[in-house]
Amino acid sequence: MDYAKVINILSSGIGTTLKIFGLTLLFSIPLGMLVALGRMSKCKPLSWLLNIYILIMRGTPLMLQIIVVFFALPTLQQNPPGFLKGFFETYQIENMERFTAIIVAFSINYAAYFAEIFRGGIQSIPKGQYEAAFCLGFTKRQTFFKIILPQVIKRVLPATSNEVISLVKDTSLASVLIDYELFVIATQQKNLYVSLTPLFIAGAFYLLMCSVITIIFWLAEKRLNYYK
Repeated sequence: MDYAKVINILSSGIGTTLKIFGLTLLFSIPLGMLVALGRMSKCKPLSWLLNIYILIMRGTPLMLQIIVVFFALPTLQQNPPGFLKGFFETYQIENMERFTAIIVAFSINYAAYFAEIFRGGIQSIPKGQYEAAFCLGFTKRQTFFKIILPQVIKRVLPATSNEVISLVKDTSLASVLIDYELFVIATQQKNLYVSLTPLFIAGAFYLLMCSVITIIFWLAEKRLNYYK
């Protein structure tokens, strides 16, 4: 086996893995924060609806969600229920690209997990801090962004790092739709050489990426230690 050739071939799939990883974080973290705020909203129907969304996203396999996004949504567009007609008339998704479907599925899935992490962090802040900020003349917006959010970030970093590391490994599930992702290429090389070595090399790539993320979060936690 030509190890240099195998590593070079496997490295071609890292770009796709990193794209899935980066785009998922880009969309899921802001969406997760919005869902968390909606989940804590005093509007009961909104909170109830988002609670169901979180339950479905966390209670069903991510692979199933990828398949549903790619196959079911274009089918649903052909005969949509009344409350979705306006959406499908505005957004045509008959020819949804496979990569786009993966990003959509990953984003809405991880947004549900991030939402619960963020909600727990926000609700862990003592109410006295809100009252103190109000007495000092802070608006609700200023209180959230200048007082609450910095503390929430510090508190949710460990749980967030776990989800981000899980995301690195879950990118392998993209193999259900695309054939140029790292794990898919490793599987192809395994079958070509009839050896498990390509899978071990792919595992080393995943481990390297997870190690880098772990170090980044460790440095972030260390930098935020002044909130102790």
